[in-house]
Amino acid sequence: MAAYLIRLHFHDCFVQGCDASILLDDTPSMIGEKNAAANKNSIRGYEVIHDAKSEVEKICPGVVSCADILAVAARDASFAVGGPSWKVKLGRRDSTTASKTLSEREFSIFQVNLEGLISIFANKGLSRRDMVALSGSHTLGQARCFFFKNRIYNQSNIDAGFAKIRRQKCPASDGNSNLAPLDLVTPNSFDNNYFKNLIQKKGLLETDQILFSGGPTDNIVIEYSRDPTAFKSDFATAMIKMGDIQPLIGMEGQIRNICSAVN
Repeated sequence: MAAYLIRLHFHDCFVQGCDASILLDDTPSMIGEKNAAANKNSIRGYEVIHDAKSEVEKICPGVVSCADILAVAARDASFAVGGPSWKVKLGRRDSTTASKTLSEREFSIFQVNLEGLISIFANKGLSRRDMVALSGSHTLGQARCFFFKNRIYNQSNIDAGFAKIRRQKCPASDGNSNLAPLDLVTPNSFDNNYFKNLIQKKGLLETDQILFSGGPTDNIVIEYSRDPTAFKSDFATAMIKMGDIQPLIGMEGQIRNICSAVN
């Protein structure tokens, strides 16, 4: 579950800021983010956040936001599987709205080139180095066949043996919902194997392999492949910066009683 908790925080922060909008259920008047293309049947961990919120509410009701719980859970998930820890800033408040349309606009990421990817992260206040470090969390977790089918069948910058193995779980004409580990070697450990995979043309997602494709991020990938300490340090720094994306503070938003619904 570690990868999903980190991804949950990431997908929350990239859509209208770190405000727990991703946790809101749909209502008759609002279509939220849970069923957006990048999240449906892909994002998990909602129940972990719900359980944490329930326990916190028993001790200090109406004080700790769902947005802060998301941020803390991502940090703890990283540390639990061998990744870095960091001091999480607290004081975020929860949004009262969510938008499927906005989520799908923000997460059309897998359709852009490297320059576009760099621009998307820059618009969130994140550098190239932050982007590459955050992408390193793809050493954990799984992806649906839908998101990598084009890469394993139609692209040339991929190791032939790797593509052949991946096609076994992702047939050309079916299986869009099939899940596959992002990293075949150490799928449950937070390490730098992701970057070694990219150098060997074994990145599963297009937006992964594009980080090592003769462009301005190649040198960062090489550095992290050789220096796991530098990667983990930069990942922690990038997670802190990501947690600062447009938080609701002061009297903005609210502290939700339950994370899936507005008070």
